[in-house]
Amino acid sequence: MTRAEARKRVETLAREIREHDHRYYVLDRPAISDAAYDRLFRELQALEEQFPDLRAPDSPTQRVGGALREAFKKVRHVRPMRSLDSLMEKDEVLEFDARVRKGLEVEEVTYVAEPKFDGLSVELVYEDGVLQRGSTRGDGETGEDITENLRTIRAVPLRLHEDGRAVKGVIAVRGEALMPLSEFEALNRRLIEQGEEPFANPRNAAAGTVRQLDPGITAARRLDLYAYDVMHVEGLRFKTQTEMAEALRGWGFHVEKRARHCAGIEPALAFHADLEARRDTLDYEVDGVVVKVDRCDWQELLGMRSRSPRWAVAFKFPPRIEVTKVLDIVVQVGRTGKLTPVASLQPVDVSGVTVSRATLHNEDEVLRKDVRVGDTVRVRRAGDVIPEVVEVLTEKRPRGTKAFAMPSKCPVCAAPVEREGAYHVCTNGLSCPAQLEGHVIHFAARGAMDVAGLGAKTVIQLIEQGLVRNLADVYQLTPIDFAGLEGFAEKSIENMMAALEASKKPRLDRFLVALGIEHVGETVARLLAEHYGAVAKLMEADAEELQQIHGIGPEVAESVAHFFASARNRKVLDRLFEAGVRPVHEKRAKGPQPLAGQVVVFTGGLERLTRPEAQKKAEDAGARIASAISKRVTLVVAGPGAGSKLDEAKKLKIEVIDEAAFLKRIGEK
Repeated sequence: MTRAEARKRVETLAREIREHDHRYYVLDRPAISDAAYDRLFRELQALEEQFPDLRAPDSPTQRVGGALREAFKKVRHVRPMRSLDSLMEKDEVLEFDARVRKGLEVEEVTYVAEPKFDGLSVELVYEDGVLQRGSTRGDGETGEDITENLRTIRAVPLRLHEDGRAVKGVIAVRGEALMPLSEFEALNRRLIEQGEEPFANPRNAAAGTVRQLDPGITAARRLDLYAYDVMHVEGLRFKTQTEMAEALRGWGFHVEKRARHCAGIEPALAFHADLEARRDTLDYEVDGVVVKVDRCDWQELLGMRSRSPRWAVAFKFPPRIEVTKVLDIVVQVGRTGKLTPVASLQPVDVSGVTVSRATLHNEDEVLRKDVRVGDTVRVRRAGDVIPEVVEVLTEKRPRGTKAFAMPSKCPVCAAPVEREGAYHVCTNGLSCPAQLEGHVIHFAARGAMDVAGLGAKTVIQLIEQGLVRNLADVYQLTPIDFAGLEGFAEKSIENMMAALEASKKPRLDRFLVALGIEHVGETVARLLAEHYGAVAKLMEADAEELQQIHGIGPEVAESVAHFFASARNRKVLDRLFEAGVRPVHEKRAKGPQPLAGQVVVFTGGLERLTRPEAQKKAEDAGARIASAISKRVTLVVAGPGAGSKLDEAKKLKIEVIDEAAFLKRIGEK
């Protein structure tokens, strides 16, 4: 390559990397895989090594990278938050070890190897043991102030424990905010049920959650945070990374227990291989292993480059990406009327799962990636859950392909489509069968009105027959209406009518969830129910009043006020009340709460209580209810027929009790 060719390539690479940095760090919408990004970055590094005079002061290799959003106040970090060099091959790690040993003039180095979290890096600053500020990594020098959102994460201590050292003065801690896979899956299920677009992967979910303008939304999504570095501390010097981790744990931080002390590089390589083999069993995303020199004085001796330390690297896992073809691009319509393009793929196995469809999110994403019918693409299961198209192999594109365009009319009802922000929306509201279908399914779901038997198949038939045109029509249905539907006989019709009648006295918070108000999930609904105690009072509240409730921000307040101010919505509510729907709110009993701080999972059958009754009693006793087993769960109530959840609980050594013991624990005989 001539010098002129190198200059042109360096400029192109720098421009591309800056754009990818912006998308990754600022927009939380990465356009290419980590492996593809690493190839671009390393190509630029190699060219700059070969032609040093082409290395510009603002080259991506000379800075941490990223810009800032304007929605949050900018704060300067106590100490720059550097990134790590990413290595993909074992030989590269061995070369790193050789450089370290040569720089230290020793035969062997003790390392600490720990999982590389795929989350969002944040800085937490404490003064005299009290949390003062939390911020995103931003450009490495300056971040975004997200203190109020980080305060909602239970793994973030608001005050450092006194059994830790050096609580006085300023302490800056670096950690990774992430969303456990169990919560990620639950969140996406809720979003899909509400007709909203799911997150592509846990990292995007975590990044989007900590950047919410409404801390109530952040609190409703159960994030975790692992601390791994003390960036600044007054009056204390650590001898080793191991000692630092113990101090963090002593202060009350969540510290990864899988970190391994390695005498030499070979145990670190073995840890990498072992973790890669077990990564699918973890409840959080990891994309490699961080290898650090353990001794802090040796870290100081080795020093820093402009972008990364010389004493630590990230040994990445191979990307789980496969190649397939786009057979078609179809557009789906969700409960809120949002149109979502979806790629229909030639089936391909990705991490043991056959993938035939992948979300393309919105028109801008399709056009940015330039995905076309007939293209050969790389796909991955983002967060090992939702398939997504990573990039198009344009060199394999057949002739005659056409760029994608969002339809101007709804593919379900042919009503006009309007653009709202990044999305296209059907303007037909509940007159659109797709939107009505989603609303009714959500309304009847278990966590809402809990109408047993009123599932998707039945709802579709009711809408097609013209029997349900809005939510209130559900309670106007008669046995004759069901008699004409597939799958209904005399007994099943009796059961359905009984289920409809039984659902007329829902808990107030579940009724609010059932209405499908934007941004109102279980947590927000519970806050509203506790504050107002009745629908009538809530219906008269304006946005300013709603914002006075702790945990309710401006976005949620505007959404709730707007919903109840709508004449159409009030008409539906009036019809629901006329049909006998009476939401009830039972305030939690004051006094001792024997399950305060507990996270409880119910599995198997119960003899004395229904599942909803048992869950409510647990909540009244101070517990939080979880649907899946994870490390955050502290108690499992198991009945007859308990299956895999019970097995998982035993593996994690979570306390398991039966129904009788549960009732005794909450003070009932």
